[in-house]
Amino acid sequence: MDILENNILLAVLAFSWLMYVWEEYLGARQRHLYRTVKSVPASLEGVLDQETFTKARLYGLDKSSFGCWSSLYSQIESTLILIFGGIPFMWKVSTDSIEYFGYGPDYEILLSIVFMLYAQLYSTITSQPWSLYSTFVLEEKHGFNKQTLPFYIKDSIKKLVVGMALAMPITALLIYIIKIGGDYFFIYCWLFIFVVSLVLITVYADYIAPLFDKFTPLPDGALRSRIEALAASIDFPLKKLFVVEGSKRSAHSNAYFYGFFKNKRIVLFDTLLEDYSPLNKEEEEKKKQENTEGKEVPEGKTEEKKEVEDSTTGKKGEGDEKKHKKQGCNDDEILAVLGHELGHWKLNHNLKNLIISNVNTFLCFMLFAMLFKRDDLYLAFGFTTKPIIIGLIIIFQFIFSPYHVILNFLMTVNSRRFEFQADAFAKSLKMAKELKSSLIKLNKDNLGFPVTDWLYSSWNYSHPPLLERLKGLEKSE
Repeated sequence: MDILENNILLAVLAFSWLMYVWEEYLGARQRHLYRTVKSVPASLEGVLDQETFTKARLYGLDKSSFGCWSSLYSQIESTLILIFGGIPFMWKVSTDSIEYFGYGPDYEILLSIVFMLYAQLYSTITSQPWSLYSTFVLEEKHGFNKQTLPFYIKDSIKKLVVGMALAMPITALLIYIIKIGGDYFFIYCWLFIFVVSLVLITVYADYIAPLFDKFTPLPDGALRSRIEALAASIDFPLKKLFVVEGSKRSAHSNAYFYGFFKNKRIVLFDTLLEDYSPLNKEEEEKKKQENTEGKEVPEGKTEEKKEVEDSTTGKKGEGDEKKHKKQGCNDDEILAVLGHELGHWKLNHNLKNLIISNVNTFLCFMLFAMLFKRDDLYLAFGFTTKPIIIGLIIIFQFIFSPYHVILNFLMTVNSRRFEFQADAFAKSLKMAKELKSSLIKLNKDNLGFPVTDWLYSSWNYSHPPLLERLKGLEKSE
């Protein structure tokens, strides 16, 4: 019980549980809406049909319930680790491991790397049941998972190996800089992290992301020409245009751009493109097979079959083409989505976020320099020595926790503001109608539940809910 009597550790645990209770309270508010709002509200009529609304509601409820249980597990696990000295125990195991090969605690960088490796392996193993359930039960149930178990295992191993291959040398160099940097080491640490972040941003999509997903150039055609014309119209230095095969792991869709200066790339998920979406192609193949299975079905009978199929979905009278084309956006809508994304670039949102991030990093390292030699911080977490990596964990993860909570909320507020500004930019390009249509389609494809609790949304959503964005687009039309 001695460790529990430590005021620092008690404060860390109290704040951790306070934030857990707060976030669970917010989650309960949103789950109440999932359970009670069962019909499409009047404000959403014409935006969502009842079938899609119900699917989105049930998907949201399942995700929220899963998140509730996984958060509880995570909270209990982290509390027990702190109370029973899990971090110093892992440090001792790491020390014993390097001593077995003839190295002692004086080899702090090597010891820190081994500690990191063990900690990451532990985290990976304990998180797997939750990850497997999320992927193969929850996402599978609602039609989003596209991974096979062998693909999932291979992907997880690859992520672990690549992640450690990047993290270990960065951590080693950071510890080395702190050890030799003198009183102003925090300035050198900040510069080092700044350079590393720029390098990772530069090489990630070209060398790291292709290890996990297949990137292919968007073929020549009307869509490519229109995207290039849009980029040229606002002086966006588009260098390359890719389609990523995201459908191998999920049916969710996305688009983004990356790169510095005059070397920009745009990446579109295949699930975003109506003409590329594997789901649409699968449905078209099924349709062809149904019509060519060897049965000579009179034309009138084919139409009758279509009528019956449509009646089961509540969409009687809709054409077969409309029925099967149920994922992705058309070319006009894709242009509107990119108009929004390019708005972030034109309005310097990414640059502003980069500046905020680096100011925050500098302040954190400066405060770390003031605190990391204090004996009481290490004693509170069960350490009689002062390893640098342990100091980084204690100060950045636990001591700075209240500050990070406030900063994350402010960044969420700022992100929502940026989203409205990017929508307004797309609207200035005369794309308001197409952007609204794309937002509705993407909301349907991703089963986003559009009825949100205002407090839950304000705390958790970096993007404004669908209805708020639609209202924002209508204001200046």
